Amino acid sequence: MEIRKSGAQASAKGPEDYFTGTVRIDAPFGGSGDLSGATVTFEPGARTAWHTHPLGQTLVVLSGLGLVQREGGKVEEIRPGDIVWFEPGEKHWHGASPSCAMSHLAIAEKKDGTAVTWMEKVADEDYQGQSAS
Repeated sequence: MEIRKSGAQASAKGPEDYFTGTVRIDAPFGGSGDLSGATVTFEPGARTAWHTHPLGQTLVVLSGLGLVQREGGKVEEIRPGDIVWFEPGEKHWHGASPSCAMSHLAIAEKKDGTAVTWMEKVADEDYQGQSAS
């Protein structure tokens, strides 16, 4: 058994190449195999770039109000307690709503050592022009 104490690891800033806005990554973890995850907090308006995961991704919303979108789909609101599953290879983005922060636990498995493939950023005009259902 291993216990990693809360606060024992410094928070990290979400890299500007992969995120728009202020994003904090806390408590990254991995299992004995290829599991990876972290708690990610997005300030209002912050979001990921478009990306895919070779074996899919699960998000568990912890707090706030977020937005998610898969390529070709509509923007959807996510709230605390919601669980989002992205299929393997499904192009998508996720982040906070324009006016409210959002935190989620993100979990993905690695395939051949890779858990994510990053793509272009979500344009401000597209993000601001979207209306969640």
